[in-house]
Amino acid sequence: QVQLVESGGGLVQPGGSLRLSCVASGSEFSLYTMGWYRQAPGKQRELVATITSGGTTNYADSMEGRFTISRDNAKNTLDLQMNSLKPEDTAVYLCNAKRIIMNYWGKGTLVTVSS
Repeated sequence: QVQLVESGGGLVQPGGSLRLSCVASGSEFSLYTMGWYRQAPGKQRELVATITSGGTTNYADSMEGRFTISRDNAKNTLDLQMNSLKPEDTAVYLCNAKRIIMNYWGKGTLVTVSS
């Protein structure tokens, strides 16, 4: 069992930056593929970025170059650095952990990009 708790969301102006963090409890964090997803009101959940146990990253096209995903296996943490934020980035951002058939989600943290 893995529990995921996100933090770092808030209100930011367009063009601003935020750093989200996810802390994972449980063992074998380093073996999971970790990811950030987001869900805007009235829209489906979508991929933001993932990072494998080996450190390989993957980004959704609209986030490439603006967002950076990273992990610290010693601290069981996953981060998402978000730069050049746009109003369309407004959403609840959720942390995800996957390994084989196991799939865990956090409750999310709200990011609002508005002037």
